[in-house]
Amino acid sequence: MLKDKYEAVVVAGGEYPTAPIALKILHEAPYVVCCDGAADAYISRGGVPDAIVGDGDSISVCNRERYADRLHIFAEQETNDQTKAMRFLHQMGKRHIAIVGATGGREDHTLGNISLLIEYARMGCRVHLYTDHGVFIPCRDTVTLPSHPGQQLSIFSITAHGFRATGLRYPLYDFTNWWQGTLNECTADQFTIHAQGEYILFLNYFTP
Repeated sequence: MLKDKYEAVVVAGGEYPTAPIALKILHEAPYVVCCDGAADAYISRGGVPDAIVGDGDSISVCNRERYADRLHIFAEQETNDQTKAMRFLHQMGKRHIAIVGATGGREDHTLGNISLLIEYARMGCRVHLYTDHGVFIPCRDTVTLPSHPGQQLSIFSITAHGFRATGLRYPLYDFTNWWQGTLNECTADQFTIHAQGEYILFLNYFTP
């Protein structure tokens, strides 16, 4: 799996992470921003957020008062709390960011949170979204990443074309629907995807 050191971790408002990899990334984070709906869950597990960001409609009254010194309210409704947290970190100059807790719950929120990774990449952020099953990675053009033989991988094209790859079991082509890039498999200790444009990878956690 990826061996990245992040400048910050965002705890989003989906289901709280349970996967050991996601929890390890959160516990080792040098700076933690909770979307306001996730702050209560993080605090109840012994965490102390460095910042709480959102529209302020979900955090408990107790924690709103207790952590008033690090609560940042952005009332506008054009973006969700995850994006508000990302913009907050971007303004601080932090660019290498992990997101946890963004999936689960309502499926439309999950899809929205995943698709927003491309927007964050366009902002200049290097961002990975960790779930309880794997990691979503926004990509552009040619990308090489570490892997394990037998590790499962899916590719979701956004604006990309000209797909081809080395280190994957099944050949790539220019996908016209999201399902067409799913359920591929790594065959080596790294793989390379060649393309022009934007796409999102999902790399399953590897279980020998």
